[in-house]
Amino acid sequence: MEEKDKRKEDLTPEQYYVTQQEGTEPAFSGKYTYTETKGSYNCVVCGEPLFDSDTKFDSGTGWPSFWEPIQAESVETQEDHSLGMTRTEVHCKKCKAHLGHVFPDGPNPTGLRYCINSVSLDLEAEEDQAD
Repeated sequence: MEEKDKRKEDLTPEQYYVTQQEGTEPAFSGKYTYTETKGSYNCVVCGEPLFDSDTKFDSGTGWPSFWEPIQAESVETQEDHSLGMTRTEVHCKKCKAHLGHVFPDGPNPTGLRYCINSVSLDLEAEEDQAD
């Protein structure tokens, strides 16, 4: 936790709240909710590539959704019992930043929906793309 606290000055208050305090941005408020730009969605804290735009889909939930991470080893999950329910929380494996949650109601081929906060991501657009 100490390493993450050193990054506080480098994050906006909302980025810090979501990634370090396991918060959630309001639905339909994130800058990547409707983005169709091709590229890599990287961890805003450490820069680790997490999701590829080719796996992004419109889930209608108000958060960017992906059906799989770039590599299974890029993220880690744990049970989250907050809000009176059990969910599966998603963290960046490299720096442990909170990203969002994963649900078993996504499209094929995985059937998963990684519901990720925009503020936890930094889109690295492909060279011929602009957002």
